[in-house]
Amino acid sequence: MLANGQGVGRAEGMVVFCFGPLPSERALVRIRDVKQRYAVAEMVERLSDSPHRAQPFCPVFGICGGCQLQHLSYAAQLEWKREVVDNALRRIGGFGGVDVWATVGMSDPRAYRNKMSLVVDSRAAPPALGFYRQRSHDVVSIDACPVLKPRLDAALQRLNALRDAAPLEHMLADARHLVARSADATEQVVLTVTTDRRSESAARAASLLVREVPNLAGVTNSFDLTSSNAILGRHHRTLAGDPSIEEEIGGVRYRVSSGSFFQVNLEMVGRIFEFFRPHLTRPRRLVDLYCGVGTFALYFAKYGWSVVGVEENAHAVAEAVVNARLNGLEERVTFVTGRVEEAIGTAKVRAALSDAEVLFLDPPRKGCDEVTLGAIGDARVPDVWYLSCDAATLARDLKFLVAKGYRLEIVQPFDMFPQTGHVETLVRLEYSDLVSRHH
Repeated sequence: MLANGQGVGRAEGMVVFCFGPLPSERALVRIRDVKQRYAVAEMVERLSDSPHRAQPFCPVFGICGGCQLQHLSYAAQLEWKREVVDNALRRIGGFGGVDVWATVGMSDPRAYRNKMSLVVDSRAAPPALGFYRQRSHDVVSIDACPVLKPRLDAALQRLNALRDAAPLEHMLADARHLVARSADATEQVVLTVTTDRRSESAARAASLLVREVPNLAGVTNSFDLTSSNAILGRHHRTLAGDPSIEEEIGGVRYRVSSGSFFQVNLEMVGRIFEFFRPHLTRPRRLVDLYCGVGTFALYFAKYGWSVVGVEENAHAVAEAVVNARLNGLEERVTFVTGRVEEAIGTAKVRAALSDAEVLFLDPPRKGCDEVTLGAIGDARVPDVWYLSCDAATLARDLKFLVAKGYRLEIVQPFDMFPQTGHVETLVRLEYSDLVSRHH
């Protein structure tokens, strides 16, 4: 099975991709599209069932592109994700015999997402709200979503009920996306309306939204998009209430907005924090690359560590500074604004790296570039923690670092996105020639 949920089979020697069948199942499929090296099919009938098959709990599973694995039991999802990481390390990284630990799962793998990005379908009248269909830009209308936090799901249902109220209908006619985030700590929700340009219709609808949508603390307008696929624009303005809400994980408080670079699954971030706890017995010097709003930097700082964080998004850095102040940790953290591959060549970050005892990095899906990896290898930071959301780019980057003298110590997958094909992996590397660093 692929990460997008498609089963991989063979017919007359050709690879066939088909959504629906699970590994070990037999199915009758209809070929829909034949390419040079593979074919794509749709399932007509399942002829046998896997012992790991589960009943999907969402009526639009298989149509909506949000989830890919609801038809697979949760225990089997966790094992499949461990295998995804193991296969990537073997095939792409060339690592044999690496012990990939069992995936850390959730107590309840539903109702976990604290953020939703709804697509506005302006072809419907009144405009409809939904998510993209699997592998397309068609919109599937959504009334409720069982992987959303209950407060967000309630907000979605209320927004749907209000669609034909005049101020809202005008706002939706202008809008491309509605992005909302909820916080467990304060039980509040914030909403961002994304439009091509500054929206007066959104401004007129804002007070109605705050009045009618349960727990809604504030509404913002995001505009001036960088591309037609962008979910948020370059500019934000507050239309009503407060643009951010407060969340807490592991005793650290965070102010976050709907557009913040902030993890969508708080329980799993808490599990990663717990995983670090045994390694936080004494304060050390840490560099945090791709630090976002300071999620991990502030957790380390809370335990007395001194941290230099690097992040290219200026808005995220501004939030990180606010979060440091909120926790009284501004003496222990320094944030540098800049693209990691450029910042890593500056005197300030080079000095921080050569002085660092620990490096933490949480790059985007594309992983790190060779400039960054080369600088890490040259600095020979003794202890490196790499948190990855893509097993393939992780394996590629680890291969580079191991060639530079690092040794893989821990490979621990976490189920940050249950019911989907995504797997988060935390890897610990140690520099295996510490003698050369100290001479």
